[in-house]
Amino acid sequence: MAQTTPDEPLTLTVHSLPQLDQSSADQVASTRTGRWKMLGLMLVCAAPVIASYFMYYVVRPEGRRNYGELINPQRPLPAFDGTDVQGRSVPLSSLKNQWLLISVADSACNELCQEHLLMQRQLRETLGREKTRLDWVWLRTGDSALSEPLQKATAAAQVLHVDAQALAGWLEPAPGQKIEDHLYVVDPMGHWMMRFPANFDPKQAKSDLDRLLRASAFWDKEGRPS
Repeated sequence: MAQTTPDEPLTLTVHSLPQLDQSSADQVASTRTGRWKMLGLMLVCAAPVIASYFMYYVVRPEGRRNYGELINPQRPLPAFDGTDVQGRSVPLSSLKNQWLLISVADSACNELCQEHLLMQRQLRETLGREKTRLDWVWLRTGDSALSEPLQKATAAAQVLHVDAQALAGWLEPAPGQKIEDHLYVVDPMGHWMMRFPANFDPKQAKSDLDRLLRASAFWDKEGRPS
């Protein structure tokens, strides 16, 4: 008769985890501290911008309404170049760090185009000493050469020839309107954030610009970093 052995109990062997040496522990702590410092720096840099938008969009008198349509989500300046009147290539992204008031029209510039250019210039002038924080921008399309009278009339503007199809991937008109029918506002961070209605009221448009400039006054200064 075969001899059987009693069942042996199952045993588990527990191995201790390897211990970090002091240099490894210091490296982990340093990495964690660096991440917190980076996050803190990002929050400090963004705080003024966040605060100004909070003041403009949230903390506002009861019953007040924006005249211009707020763009949500905001759209950053596109990654393509325009050509200035001297024939130089200018990245659109280089326009950031200033408030921008933008119109779009064919280079031939019909009556509506001329009206928008005049409105842009007048709106900027009515801002008084704050006008240096707002750039007048005309993004022109089409193959027509820019006439000498138009060059003189827009000498104070940033005039860039751009590809119409590429531009349509960034700026967008209201339903039933054309891209040329509006004026567009871009903030100093380089985001398209407002669109004024077609056939807009200059007084109401100025009120929006005044509020935007006041709300951002403590972090946005005139000019661009050199």
